[in-house]
Amino acid sequence: MNYEHIFDQAIDRLHAEGRYRVFIDILRNKGAYPNARCFHGHNGPKPITVWCSNDYLAMGQHPKVIAAMEEALHDVGAGSGGTRNIGGNTHYHIQLEEELADLHGKEAALLFTSGYVSNDATLSTLARLLPGCVIFSDELNHASMIAGIRNSGCEKRIWRHNDVAHLEELLASEDPNVPKLIAFESVYSMDGDVAPIHAICDLAEKYNALTYIDEVHAVGMYGARGGGISERDEAAHRIDLIEGTLGKAFGVMGGYVAASRKVIDCIRSYAPGFIFTTSLSPVLVAGVLASVRHLKASSVERDGQQAAAATLKRLFAEAGLPVMDSTTHIVPLMVGDPVRAKKISDILLAEYGVYVQPINFPTVPRGTERLRFTPGPAHSEEMMVELTQALVEIWDRMELELRQAA
Repeated sequence: MNYEHIFDQAIDRLHAEGRYRVFIDILRNKGAYPNARCFHGHNGPKPITVWCSNDYLAMGQHPKVIAAMEEALHDVGAGSGGTRNIGGNTHYHIQLEEELADLHGKEAALLFTSGYVSNDATLSTLARLLPGCVIFSDELNHASMIAGIRNSGCEKRIWRHNDVAHLEELLASEDPNVPKLIAFESVYSMDGDVAPIHAICDLAEKYNALTYIDEVHAVGMYGARGGGISERDEAAHRIDLIEGTLGKAFGVMGGYVAASRKVIDCIRSYAPGFIFTTSLSPVLVAGVLASVRHLKASSVERDGQQAAAATLKRLFAEAGLPVMDSTTHIVPLMVGDPVRAKKISDILLAEYGVYVQPINFPTVPRGTERLRFTPGPAHSEEMMVELTQALVEIWDRMELELRQAA
């Protein structure tokens, strides 16, 4: 058996399809986001502008967050010391879980090392605890939700994206006495659209199903206190489990789920992804704690980000660039080909100092490859005008079609 040949073939397939991923080498400039230094393909650092970070509100650069992390580092040291049940439970962890539960109006919350782990561990554990459970999953759910559903070993039903009529059709066809769980996202990060939360909750109540919402691209971003789309739409009280991340709008690292005290206790007690994993460093937890508390009280960052996204969408549309419809802070630009998407990204970085990664299969379906821009409150209109001009020049150079401006 020639193992090396098998691995070579696997990588060659990605190159042939234009899907081989390249991670560039950068350092962000503290206090000057979105400015950064790129070491990829240069002799020494080259200044660039970051356009694809999920640190949507630049909270990873916020003085309160950095100060809190520095204070914790000098107070308790670097690591947590172990799993939560063996030395890794700190007062910081308990405080943050209380803040997150309060953020979503739930009785309790549970921290995980990432949003991926929180989805995988919670969905797989919860479903295994419900005898004969059937999970109803939106077809565009994140890979971490799909992994959790698969690892649960339960029956699953895939409903067409945001199609509540199809969801009801599937719910109605099941035995009324079978436990049911509806799993969906609030903001779908590749298209930038939003789930019809109240309509889904109506069906959950009608068919006696639990609801599980992934708010990772919405927490910190929407609602008066940053509780996400479920807060903005006054639906949080109707949802059984709310999952979120601490690595996007909150700017640090980690994931969590908020629910009733009993549900959280079950996940805490049964989920291998929680029980057997070293807990988040208290330094990270302290930073998140500062970020959550700040964004509960401040809408300045959210307002600035929404204004920036609206401006970039407008500039792209006026220039005839194929910006996709989006009702959120996500600004996707359709390319439709993985090789071209990668080439555009490479030209932007090499010639214009613009960093945006191409989004290819399996993150999005084949034929819908795109560039995904996430303008933040610190991206100036001048930066956006320069970006738009660069993209128009590249579109012309590569003989790609522009739309007629409305």
